[in-house]
Amino acid sequence: MSLAVSMRNLDQAFQGAGQKAGIEVWRIENSRPVSLPTSSYGKFFTGDSYIILKTFASKSGVLRHDIHYWLGKDTSQDEAGAAAVKTIELDAVLGGRAVQYREVQDQETNKFLSLFKPCIMPREGGVATGFKQVDEDEYKTRLLVCKGKQCVQVKEVPFARSTLNHENIFILDTQSKIFQFNGSNTSIQERAKALEVVQYIRDTYHDGKCDIATIEDGKLMADADGGEFWALFGGFAPLPRKTAARGEDTTTDSHPTKKLLRVEKGKADPIEVDSLTRELLDTDKCYILDCGLEVYVWMGRNTSLDKRKSASSVAEELLRDFDRPKSHLIRVIEGFETVTFRSKFESWPQTTNATVTEEGRGEVVALLQRQGLNVKGLLKAAPEKEEPQAHIDCTGNLQVWRVIGQNKVLLSAADQSKFYSGDCYIFQYSYTEEDKEEHLIGTWFGKQSVEEERASAVSLASKMVESMKFMVAQTCIHEGSEPVLFFLIFQSFILFKGGLSDGYRKYISEKEIPDETYTEDGVALFRVQGSGPENMQAIQVEAVTPSLNSSYCYILHSGSNVFTWAGGLTSLDDQDLVERQLDLIKPDLQTKPQKEGSESDEFWELLGGKTEYPSQKISSVPEGDPHLFSCTYSKGTLKVMEIYNFTQDDLMTEDIFILDCHSDIFIWVGQLVDTKSKLQALTIGEKFLKQDFLFENLSCETPIYIVMEGSEPPFFTRFFTWDSAKSNMHGNSFQRKLTIMKHGGTPITDKSKRRGTASIGGRSSGTPEKPQRSRSVSFSPDRPRVRGRSPAFNVLTSRFENPSSRNLSTPPPMVRKVYPKSGTPDSGTKAAAIAALTESFDRPSARETLMPRIGNKAASPAAAKTTSPEPKTKENSMSSRLESLTIQEDVKEGETEDEEGLPIHPYERLTTSSTDPVTDIDVTKRETYLSATEFKEKFGMKRVEFYKLPKWKQNKLKMGLQLF
Repeated sequence: MSLAVSMRNLDQAFQGAGQKAGIEVWRIENSRPVSLPTSSYGKFFTGDSYIILKTFASKSGVLRHDIHYWLGKDTSQDEAGAAAVKTIELDAVLGGRAVQYREVQDQETNKFLSLFKPCIMPREGGVATGFKQVDEDEYKTRLLVCKGKQCVQVKEVPFARSTLNHENIFILDTQSKIFQFNGSNTSIQERAKALEVVQYIRDTYHDGKCDIATIEDGKLMADADGGEFWALFGGFAPLPRKTAARGEDTTTDSHPTKKLLRVEKGKADPIEVDSLTRELLDTDKCYILDCGLEVYVWMGRNTSLDKRKSASSVAEELLRDFDRPKSHLIRVIEGFETVTFRSKFESWPQTTNATVTEEGRGEVVALLQRQGLNVKGLLKAAPEKEEPQAHIDCTGNLQVWRVIGQNKVLLSAADQSKFYSGDCYIFQYSYTEEDKEEHLIGTWFGKQSVEEERASAVSLASKMVESMKFMVAQTCIHEGSEPVLFFLIFQSFILFKGGLSDGYRKYISEKEIPDETYTEDGVALFRVQGSGPENMQAIQVEAVTPSLNSSYCYILHSGSNVFTWAGGLTSLDDQDLVERQLDLIKPDLQTKPQKEGSESDEFWELLGGKTEYPSQKISSVPEGDPHLFSCTYSKGTLKVMEIYNFTQDDLMTEDIFILDCHSDIFIWVGQLVDTKSKLQALTIGEKFLKQDFLFENLSCETPIYIVMEGSEPPFFTRFFTWDSAKSNMHGNSFQRKLTIMKHGGTPITDKSKRRGTASIGGRSSGTPEKPQRSRSVSFSPDRPRVRGRSPAFNVLTSRFENPSSRNLSTPPPMVRKVYPKSGTPDSGTKAAAIAALTESFDRPSARETLMPRIGNKAASPAAAKTTSPEPKTKENSMSSRLESLTIQEDVKEGETEDEEGLPIHPYERLTTSSTDPVTDIDVTKRETYLSATEFKEKFGMKRVEFYKLPKWKQNKLKMGLQLF
C-alpha cells in the first residue's frame, strides 16, 4: 500500500510549505507548529523546539527538501516529541521524500549550522516562560567559546580565567569592546571563522559600533588591548598547559559496530546478519540503523504515516534511554537515502527505482488538491533549455602543441584544431576578462594515446603553469569527455583516427596493430555535431553502417568521392554545419548529398553494405548541483568534508577545495598553499574522481579544472556570488577578515598579484607569445554569433573567396589581428618563428635576453638600458606617433592631426570597401588617419578615450565601421 494521509493527519500550519527555494521556520507552541516571520529566523530560545525547512531547486527542476527539528536544552519533553511528530507530517505534505535531521542544542550538524551563518546563539527563555527580557540599561558581559573550521558552534561558558585554554578560541563580549582570544593551538582558519562571529555580535548586539580587539595566546601584554583584556580577568597570568589533545572538538564513537533493527508494533528487534546489504530492507517496514554517532531511521515507501511516527519515537527513546545526547538522529525515505547512509552498506545498487515514490507523491498532490490546498511547489518544474555557455570571451588567442615524446611541437594556425586520437596535446587559450589578460592551459588525451606521452603532457603543462607563477587556470581533458567550453574555444574541431606521435607509432608497432591514421585519399567517415558555427565538431568514426545515427549528419569520402548524409532527425542547422566542416576536410570537391532513406548503392557499398543503425542522440553528461568540499591530501590518502550552503568566504587561502559539478570538477588552490601541494592539484582531482564520495558514478575521465586563487575564471566564479577583490587581498584568512572588519567591509586588494599579461617559460610579461590567428565573429544581438557572417566580414571575405566556392559555409580567412601583441608584422615564416621563440623560452637563459614590450610604460629604466634598441620599423614609428597624438589630444583637444605631422584622409577612402583606397598606409591602424572631428563623429568619442578601451572593444567598434 502507498503512504496513507488525510487532512486530519496533516497540520494546517504547513499549508503551502516548500513551494519555493529558501528557508521556513516554525516554533512549537502548545504542541502545534506556528510559522515565524523571516526576521525571527536564526533567533532560537533554549526553552523551545523548532522545525526548519530548507527548500532548494536542483538542476533537473525538481524541488528538494531537508527538514531539521531543533531542540533547545531547556525544552520540555512534550514539545520535543511534538517537533519530531510534526516533522514527519511536514514530510508527508512535501510528498514523502525529505531527509529529516534531529538537532540538539550544542550538538548541531554542520548542515544545520550552515543555514544560519555565521552561527546561532540561542537566548535563555522560551515561549512557555514568556521569554526573558534583557535589561536595556545593563549590558551583560559574557564569555563565548567558538569551535569549528567550516561551521562555528558557539556556546556561552563561565566568565573565569580557568575557562580559557590553548585549544579553543574565546570571544569576550563587553559593552564597549569585543575581544577575540586565539588559543595558541588553534588554526588560522578557525580564527578567521571566529572573526565572522565577532562581526555578527557587533552588528546584532552593538548596532555595528563596537570596537574590536584580538588577543594572541602566549603573548604578554604588548599593547593596550591585551592589558585591558587581562584586567577583566584580574590581571595577566599564564594559562596552564593541558596534556589532553583537542579531543573536545570530536565525539568518541562509543558504538563502533553497526546494528540493524526492525521496528514493529512500537518495538525495535535486532536483525542478526553477517553483512549489511540493501536487500535486507523491506519496503513495507521501518528500520533503525545504529552507527553510534549516527542513528538512522529508514522508512519504506509503502509504510503508513503512523508507522513512520512510531519508528521515530522508538529511535528517540533509544537515544534517551542510553543517554546519548551527542548522537545525531537522521530519518530517510526509501529512494532518497543520503550518501552517508548508503555508504554504511557493503552493497547498494547504483540506481534505485523511485517510480513508485513519484506515484506516491502524485497521490499526495491529488489529495491535497481535492481538499483545496495550493500544491504548486510540489510539482516538478520543467528545466529550461540551456544554450551552450562558455562564460568567457571566446574570441581570444589560441595556441596548440602536439606532444612528441618528452617535447612539445607548436602547431600552425591551420592545424591547431585538428587532433588525432593517438596523440596528446597542450593548448593555451588567452582572453580578456575585466580588462586583464587571462590564460587557460590544458592537456587533451586521445583515447589511443600512450601513457608515457600523457605523463609528458602533464609535466610540460605543469612547467608552463609554474613559469607563470601559478596565476592561470589549468584543465585536463580526455577524448569523448570534452566540456562545452573546450569546443567553444576551438570553435571548429576535427578529430582524426590514429596518430602522428612517436609514442603511437611505437605502440602499434609493438602490438602489431594496423595503423588507422587518417589519410586524405582513404575511406573515412565523420560524424558532424555541435550546436552552431561557434561549437562544431567532425569526429572520425569507423566507416561502417552501424556508425550512422539518425540524429546526426555525416561526411563520407573515398579519394575524390565525397558524400554527405543527413539523418532523418536532423535539422537545417545540423546540415549547415556539414557544409562548414566540408570546407575544412574536403574544400575543393563536389559532394553527393544523401538523405536517410534514399541513399545510393555507391554510398552503402563504401560502408560495407546496409545494416541496422541507431537513432538515439548521444547524451552528454549533464551539469549537476554543485557540491563544495574541503580536502586534505597526505601520503596518497585524500580526505574530504562537504561544505553546505557554501559561499566565497568558505574558500580559505591556506587550503585546497574541490567543487564537484558532476559534468566536471574544479580544484581551487589558495595562494598560501605550498608549491608542493599546488603541483599535486591534478592528482587530488584524479583521487576524488576515483573515490566518488557522492556515489555519483563519476567517470575517471571527467574534465578537471585547476583554479588558482586570484586567477579564478568566470566559468568557476559563476557558482558563487563573487567579489574578485577578496581573492586579491594580502595575508592569511584571519588577517584578511580582520582587515575587512577594520575598514568597514572594504577589502584591501593586493594589486601586485594581478597582471596584464603573464610569462611563459621565462618570457617577459610584456612580450607574450604572438597569437596565431584572429578570432572573428559577428556581434548581432538578435542571433547567435556566426563566424564570417557579419556585414564587415561579408565585405572582407569577398576579396578572398572563390566565386565558385560555397558562400554559406566558408569560414573567415586568416586575417592579421589588429595590433598584434608581439608588436611584429606577420610574415610567411610566422609559425616557424613562433616555434623557434617557444623553444628558446624553455631555456633558462631566455630570461636574460628578453626585450621590453614596445610602448610599455611599466618597463623599468634599468631594463631599457640593458636591452638593445628596437629597430624603427614603420609600425613602431606609427605606435610612437599614435601615443604622442593621444597624449597631445588629451591636452589640446582643438588641435588637428596636421599639427602633429600625421596625414589626413577621408573616411570613404580608408574603408575596406572603398573604390579608391588610400595606398602606403598602415592598414592595421586605419582609424589613425581620420581627422579628430571625423574620428569623434564615427566612434562617438575622442581618440584618447578610444585607445583607453580594451583591444577587443576597439576591434568591435572598427568592425562595425568596416575599418579592418
